[in-house]
Amino acid sequence: MTVSHPSNTMPLTFGVDSVAELTLFKAIDDLFRKARTEAKATSTKRLEILAQYCVQELATRGLAGAVLEPKIPGFAREKAWDVAWFHRDKVRLAISLKSLLTNLGGTVPNRIDDLMGEVANIQMYSPEVVIGYFMVFNVQEDHPGTRHGGSWAEVFGKRLEALSGRRPPHWTVGTVEASALVLVDFSDGPLVLTPETPVSAFFDTLVEQVLRRNPDLAGPDGKAR
Repeated sequence: MTVSHPSNTMPLTFGVDSVAELTLFKAIDDLFRKARTEAKATSTKRLEILAQYCVQELATRGLAGAVLEPKIPGFAREKAWDVAWFHRDKVRLAISLKSLLTNLGGTVPNRIDDLMGEVANIQMYSPEVVIGYFMVFNVQEDHPGTRHGGSWAEVFGKRLEALSGRRPPHWTVGTVEASALVLVDFSDGPLVLTPETPVSAFFDTLVEQVLRRNPDLAGPDGKAR
C-alpha cells in the first residue's frame, strides 16, 4: 500500500538564500523560549523549528520537499511523524523528534520503550523505511548515579547507540538507522553542549541509507540527483 501526502500537509522547501537561516542553535533557542520563557514545555509546537531545521538539512543533501507531521500507517496504528520524506507517493524516510527536559529518572526508561514501540510499529508495516531518532536532552538536572550506571545522559546515550545502526539484511525491528543525542543545559539559557558535527553525520547517514534503498534517486557520484 502506498502512502500519499495528507491534503493538509505542505512540503517545505528552502531556496539557496534561506539554507543558512536555520541552525541547530536557533532550533534549541526556540525550544528554550517555548519551554522555559513561555512555560510551554508540553506544547506540541515546541519542536517545530527543529523539525524545519531537519527539513532544511535533508534538502541541502538532495532530499528536498520533506513534510511535517504526515500521518503514516503502521502495523498497529497510524501515527503522525515529525518529519517525513516521500518518493513516488511512498514514505522513504521518517524522523522522530523528542525532548527530555525534566524528571530524567522517571522518563529515560520510558523513552527507550517508547522509541522501540514507535519504530517497530512502522517497520512491521514498511520494513524498508529509513528511520531517524533525534533527542534533545537537558542535563541541567542530571547527575551520576550508581544504581543506574552513570548519569542519565550516559545511560540514555548508551542505550540509544545500541539501538542505532539498523541495516539490511537483518532489518532488526525496534532499531533505527541513525540517531542524534543533543545535550543542552538550560540552567542559564539555551546552552548547546553537543557540536554540530555528529548532528551533521546523523543527516548524512539518513540520506545515504535512503539512496542505498532507492538507487533510482542517486546520480553517477552516488549522491542524490
